[in-house]
Amino acid sequence: MFIFDAHLDLSMNALEWNRDLRWTVEEIRASEEGMTDKPDRGRGTVSFDALRKGNVGLCVATQIARYVKKSSTLPGWHSPEQAWAQTQGQLAWYKAMEEAGEMLQITNKKQLEDHVRDWNDPTTSSPIGYILSLEGADSIVTIDHLERSYEQGLRAIGPAHYGPGTYAHGTDSVGGIGQKGKALLKKIEELNLILDATHLCDQSFWETMKVYDGPVWASHNNCRKFVDHNRQYADEQILELVDRKAVIGIALDAWMMVPNWVRGESTPQSMGVTLQQMIDNIDHICQLAGNADHVGIGTDLDGAFGTEQCPSDLDTIADLQKVPGLLQEKGYAASDIENIMSKNFLNFLKINW
Repeated sequence: MFIFDAHLDLSMNALEWNRDLRWTVEEIRASEEGMTDKPDRGRGTVSFDALRKGNVGLCVATQIARYVKKSSTLPGWHSPEQAWAQTQGQLAWYKAMEEAGEMLQITNKKQLEDHVRDWNDPTTSSPIGYILSLEGADSIVTIDHLERSYEQGLRAIGPAHYGPGTYAHGTDSVGGIGQKGKALLKKIEELNLILDATHLCDQSFWETMKVYDGPVWASHNNCRKFVDHNRQYADEQILELVDRKAVIGIALDAWMMVPNWVRGESTPQSMGVTLQQMIDNIDHICQLAGNADHVGIGTDLDGAFGTEQCPSDLDTIADLQKVPGLLQEKGYAASDIENIMSKNFLNFLKINW
């Protein structure tokens, strides 16, 4: 089944983890044997080969570079200009992969429809389609930089990531959006960019909903019902997004899937983390919405974690093909399964582009 993954940090893996995604997952893992600089070394799950094997023909691929002030304990760049430069390097990698015939940037409805048609044509071999998104807006030095990003193909943006940001407060922080945040939202709406509500803290989320009237989705968010943490959505937030005709992508980071996960100590096996928790999150959103039209896939696989912190029954991203069967076992109809795996996000884009 064709899969749309609404959140993959491909360029981060290429430039910061030094992974050549043209290699197989097995080759990437072998190249990292003995490396200890990052906890997921030798445990990656994503490559172009694995995406193809999993029929993940389209994804939302990120640029990401956090700006942090001197007092912050979070990792990041020490000026917005440095963060901007990092995102430009990431963009250069995407363009290099386009030139190599591996990827294809999608920026409008016609390109989207053409790509899905070509990908599903067994007589052709198509590049993996990607929609460019910015995770956390701290690299947007000025509003003019956002216009430049739009011209470069940016089509979605999340105002915040972790901690307090320039334009909003993100995960594990408390605060609102302020005047800079409101100005950013106004420009996002003017450009008809998709606002990614992922990572907004509760206060920033609700302040954003009050002043923003453009298209919104949540690329990779799970339900607070299962893990009581500010990174997840409370039912009221899910219902707000449903009312706005948004789609929420379910993520596969284990700490977001089961309570009481301890980084560096817990394992998927010891905590019983499987794709079943993904199904539970999908089903909860469907029950709240009263239909299966507002939930999709947003794995965040290899988003600074690998098999040490993802479902134990997933070895590579190709194993997403297990999800349709699990949804069928849950009682979902074939049309609803197809919507969840790709069509909800595709229809969202067709309506808003």
